[in-house]
Amino acid sequence: MVMTDKRSVAERMVFREVTQDNWRDFEGLFECRGGPKACWCMVWRATPVESKQTDGLTRKAAMKARITAGTTVGLLGYLNKEPVAWCSVAPRSTYRRLVEHGGDDEGVWSIACFFVVRRLRGQGVSQRIIAAAVEFARNRGASIVEAYPVDPSSPSYRFMGFVPMFEAAGFREVGRAGSRRYVFQLTFEHE
Repeated sequence: MVMTDKRSVAERMVFREVTQDNWRDFEGLFECRGGPKACWCMVWRATPVESKQTDGLTRKAAMKARITAGTTVGLLGYLNKEPVAWCSVAPRSTYRRLVEHGGDDEGVWSIACFFVVRRLRGQGVSQRIIAAAVEFARNRGASIVEAYPVDPSSPSYRFMGFVPMFEAAGFREVGRAGSRRYVFQLTFEHE
């Protein structure tokens, strides 16, 4: 008798931090059809010098250098051992300024972008990634997780997620970042 797993796609997903050990999985996901191979999630991380080099190969090398150095960059989502989703979640200090806040970055982590393979979109994967990102940050000492979503009708910044996703995950609006992005935060106390 064959047993089938009746859990949803999102429930079956496993998340792992991106490290040197799973670089090939990360690389494969980013280079898949529709993947973010032009950006390599470097837009918000690039130093002033790096920001002048916008080709995919240079950005890929910059991301690989960060991972090799042990810098936290985010999570890969796996389904049946296949990398199918990405979430950029890391201490806010590892990004260039996402917001003009003038405050301290201590204990603040940022969720800056997502990617889910097309065939799994609309199946609750993004909500599952947000939950995994929050747990990941909290387990590493974060007291605040911040995100920068847009309205679902926004013509840009859609890779940063949508306001309803973060509201459903318990985040609350605390401000704006530019004309399209909202600033949402989830704050928790450590026991």
